[in-house]
Amino acid sequence: MATSRALTYLESRKNLTGCVCGLLGLVLTFTGVAGPYWPVVVAGLYGAGALIAPPERPTLPDFPDPSAQLDELRGDFERLGAYLADVELPPAASGRLAELTELLAALLQPGWVAEVLARDPEGVHALSRAVRQDIPEAVDAFVRTRWWHRMTPGQEPPERHLERQLALLHEEAERLAADLRETEARRQESHTRYLEDRSQ
Repeated sequence: MATSRALTYLESRKNLTGCVCGLLGLVLTFTGVAGPYWPVVVAGLYGAGALIAPPERPTLPDFPDPSAQLDELRGDFERLGAYLADVELPPAASGRLAELTELLAALLQPGWVAEVLARDPEGVHALSRAVRQDIPEAVDAFVRTRWWHRMTPGQEPPERHLERQLALLHEEAERLAADLRETEARRQESHTRYLEDRSQ
């Protein structure tokens, strides 16, 4: 541990700047400027150099870029599809779920749509939350509640809640798609204005 710290300091900006200033002190010594106090001059210049050197900047954490996040999300979406294929849902809820997953698949499909999505961290987060949390939770809650509903009939059918949840998630995904479309429209308008300004 101590050896590692020593090696880190030897490569640090403080040490390197101090060494350069210390070499300047040796040059002053050999030219006769420092006189008999040359050790103090060399040490002082080294210390001054170490003090004025810019501080070390910690290395930034290596987070995955948005494209890599989307690749991981595509894998999770495939796993979600395999899970949903094993769940028996009522026809209405199944239809709503099919519409939702088709929209999510279109947003996650590699290509220019995914490139636009990758530049929108909030959009990536919303999509990730829908795939990894909201849809599995909605379906799993339905499966669990359906069993209890059979034991105690007369309550509100659990499929109504599931249909409403899937409708809300579909609306959220549609808003995301509309936002991405708006982003591309603004980009197109901006390019038009740029060309118009350039032609004047």
